[in-house]
Amino acid sequence: MATPAQRAYSRTTIEAGRLLGQMICLARKEQRTPAQELADRIGISRATLQRIEKGDLKTALGLYFEAATLLGVTLFTLDEAGLASARRTLQDKLVLLPQPPRRPSAEVDDEF
Repeated sequence: MATPAQRAYSRTTIEAGRLLGQMICLARKEQRTPAQELADRIGISRATLQRIEKGDLKTALGLYFEAATLLGVTLFTLDEAGLASARRTLQDKLVLLPQPPRRPSAEVDDEF
C-alpha cells in the first residue's frame, strides 16, 4: 500500500482540493478574517490553514469541512437538516445491500 507521501492523486481530485481550498481562502478574505484568528477557531496552526487554502490533499478532510463551516462556505446544496435526511436515506439503502458471507473466526475441531 502506498504511503501518503507516495500516493498519486487523479487530476480531478487535485483540482477538487484546490477548488475547496480557494473557496475557503476567498470566504476568509471577503469576511476579513485574519488567518491566525480562523486557525485558532479551528484549533490548528496558521501553517495548516495555509495548506488547506492551497488545497494540500495530505491535510485532514475534517479540517477542510470545519474551516468551510466556520466561514459559511456551502459544501453541499442541502442545509443541516437536509444533510441529516440524505445521510439517513443512504444509511437505509446501505443496510439493504447484501453482506459478504462471514468467515468462521476459528476452525471448528469436529473430530471426536
